[in-house]
Amino acid sequence: MSGKIGAAAYDIAVPSGWNQTLFLYSHGYVAPGSANGAQAVPSGEARTWLLGHHYAIAGSSYSSTGWALEDAFQDQMALLDFFAKRIGKPKRVIAWGASLGGIITAGLVQLHPDRFAGAMPLCGVLAGGIATWNAELDAAYAFKALLAPGSALQLVHIADPVANWQLASQVLTTAAGTPQGKARLALVAALTDLPGWFDPRLPEPAGTDYAARVQAQIEWESRVDFNFVFRYRNELERRAGGNPSWNKGVDYGALVAGSTDRAEVQALYAQAGLDLQKDIRTLNAGPTITADRKAAAYLDRFVSFDGSLGVPTLTLHTTGDGLVIPPNESAYAQVVAAADKAEMLRQVFVHRAGHCTFSAAETIAALQVLLQRIDTGRWDDPALQPAALNSAAQAQGASANQFFGFAVAPSFAAYEPAPFPRPFAKGSLIPA
Repeated sequence: MSGKIGAAAYDIAVPSGWNQTLFLYSHGYVAPGSANGAQAVPSGEARTWLLGHHYAIAGSSYSSTGWALEDAFQDQMALLDFFAKRIGKPKRVIAWGASLGGIITAGLVQLHPDRFAGAMPLCGVLAGGIATWNAELDAAYAFKALLAPGSALQLVHIADPVANWQLASQVLTTAAGTPQGKARLALVAALTDLPGWFDPRLPEPAGTDYAARVQAQIEWESRVDFNFVFRYRNELERRAGGNPSWNKGVDYGALVAGSTDRAEVQALYAQAGLDLQKDIRTLNAGPTITADRKAAAYLDRFVSFDGSLGVPTLTLHTTGDGLVIPPNESAYAQVVAAADKAEMLRQVFVHRAGHCTFSAAETIAALQVLLQRIDTGRWDDPALQPAALNSAAQAQGASANQFFGFAVAPSFAAYEPAPFPRPFAKGSLIPA
């Protein structure tokens, strides 16, 4: 069943013998102006499994593209109301979604805890909007200050996003051709804890294989992240009514010192004959960027997290995610613990490169644990151990243990993400 509610398309499927549980899926980021269809599941295998186990599925597109959280919250709740009216009120609704859909999922259960029985954000932007775009600004700021200080590259208030991104790409290509440029690109990567692993088909480079790791980080920067840093920020600022990000008071030396990439940066700077402390002083002495307060308040609403988790929530993240870095999970766990809701949250990790590169089998294995928690009222923590999750994923069969057409072994692993570089809990102080 498909159609539109206002400007948002929807997709609904209800199996015979529906068990009165509905999974509400929130899709990921859609680049400004791109095709914007509805999606009710992350994969065909997940769709088959859910419908085969008598769960209904639904998902709305959002009324706009880009950082469309305000629309997404309204559109998804409108779809829930539509479902209840046209099909029947579910006994329980489980929110889930991937990437931007992960932050939307967490936002839905924060805003409407009475409408949901559980949540599963996949590879979610769980540090929240302000922390995420501040981190992107740190990367952009360091990139320009160290590699293109006299250029016309714009960090905020971007007038021509395509031209700005093209200029950034040219600077990056030039920098990637020299040891000095690579060292400075590694420093840019360290400010946002970019993983040194890009291709999910390949094993992770050794921790001391700095040449391979910086090359992977350059792939993340050039092929993924810089689209957001130097291009899509324009859409966010138009939506928010100004620049919502700042670097006032940031100690870039402390960010590098706390980064998981610190040793790599130090080694590459030494190999290139560069003075790391001199570059850090350049960053700390550079121009201060302040936020437009109304724009920052908008991004705080759409959305930062206060930790008031009212439903069981299981998050899933790959360890080699360079778009939505694993420290997003640390940021979310921190605010949930501060709100004394830690028992509501469990977090699991898949050891693989890529953003949202879970197999359907891994996703289903995690869903089964969340469903058991909702059914029984308590977490089965042994079932959340990597070996148990891998066994459950393997049991889904070969067709579910694939990603983009290549076979993958279930790869849940024990993992503790680093702290988020610059966390921001809902309602925290925004510098003037």
